[in-house]
Amino acid sequence: MELRKTTSPANPFLLFLPSVVIYLIIIFVFSKSTNYGDEIRYLNYASNLTHGFYSYPKPFLDLGDGPGYPLILAPLIALKVPIIILKLLNALFYYISVVFLFKALTRIVPFKFALIFALVWAFYPSTFEEITYVLPEVFASSLIPLFIFFIVKTFESKKNEIRHTIGAGTTLGYLALTKPIFGYVLLTLIIITMLLMLVNRSKLDYKKNLIIFLFASIISIPWLMYTYHMTDKVFYWSSFGGNNIYWMSSPYEEEYGDWFSQKFKTDNELVPGSIEKIKAHHQKDFESIFQNKQARKLFIKNDSIYGSPYTGVIQDDILRDIAIKNIKSHPYKFLQNCISNIGRMLFNYPSSYTLQKPSTLKRLPVNGIIVVVSLFCLVMTLLNWKKISFSILFLLCFALIYFGGSIAGSAEPRMFTMIVPIILFWIAYILHNTVQIKANFSTD
Repeated sequence: MELRKTTSPANPFLLFLPSVVIYLIIIFVFSKSTNYGDEIRYLNYASNLTHGFYSYPKPFLDLGDGPGYPLILAPLIALKVPIIILKLLNALFYYISVVFLFKALTRIVPFKFALIFALVWAFYPSTFEEITYVLPEVFASSLIPLFIFFIVKTFESKKNEIRHTIGAGTTLGYLALTKPIFGYVLLTLIIITMLLMLVNRSKLDYKKNLIIFLFASIISIPWLMYTYHMTDKVFYWSSFGGNNIYWMSSPYEEEYGDWFSQKFKTDNELVPGSIEKIKAHHQKDFESIFQNKQARKLFIKNDSIYGSPYTGVIQDDILRDIAIKNIKSHPYKFLQNCISNIGRMLFNYPSSYTLQKPSTLKRLPVNGIIVVVSLFCLVMTLLNWKKISFSILFLLCFALIYFGGSIAGSAEPRMFTMIVPIILFWIAYILHNTVQIKANFSTD
């Protein structure tokens, strides 16, 4: 199956310009006046950068998130622009993602086909849930189509232009700085590529892979050097991994691996009495972290887990150790939680102790279709593996590694949303090359 380049009858930047108006309206209408949840953390990181540091030193170390998104926010924070401006950036990020997905699609399918799949992404419902917040998911989603575009140009262009390879590597590296899980995806891809090169050393595409990974590493190494300096740990991307896998390892039958606040606060969406159960199951584990009186006072004073001497790396290590013990003691329950995690990423279901609500149904139509079509395309991919373009296989493996890694940690729908552009790109290619639809209506 060869890739085909089609000529767009319109400039894609102009073609999708009306979508920006829709995004701006959504942000203006639905944005909250106060910062919420994880927004505060990213704003704090950006503010720290304007003062010449990222995290406070030990014992107040906080390395939960990479610097990719805070680096984007920092100049605007320094200029003291209103928060609404930071949110409006999401409209630009989303618009760019649609344009580059379309540009990549036009290299593999006809214009109308490319337009349809680009529009599916342009109005993908789950993205609108994040577009009104100062969070990195929309920005990361804009890097994914850019990565797709550079990968296609790297492996399928007749001209072997190094700039496309550098672009792919730089984008992947910054993606790892934005969402640390992509750092582990990068490491896995390097290992797989090295093994494949041992089998077939003459394969040029594998050499291009290594060049991409080299530039990705150049972008991400400064962050890893910083985390090593702060923690004495090698290849340390984030201090949130232990927290995520801790909740995923929950051995209790009425819990499905979803995350809860360590402050065990009442939530209107939870079944009455749930907080008491969660406390009974988990409070002792977190008290083992906040055992120091000074830490407890600081924790209460700040009304936040951030800034406490027992957050960050120490908390990460303790929770990871507890999680490993839980998994060893209850491996089947952990597997059940992983399966539940797939459901949460796709449909935001099931959720522990949560009241049923009609809004859960809104993900079924779009993501349900994507799942069914993906299963068909996966079969077609396996049957035609040797005929499929290397760039398509590369992107598919990239998405599968990311999805597989996300299953092991407590995840939400926004984790799946980020790789939807890759899935749409792959589906478009497979359907175009394997399915032919003829709609005939006869009166005979």
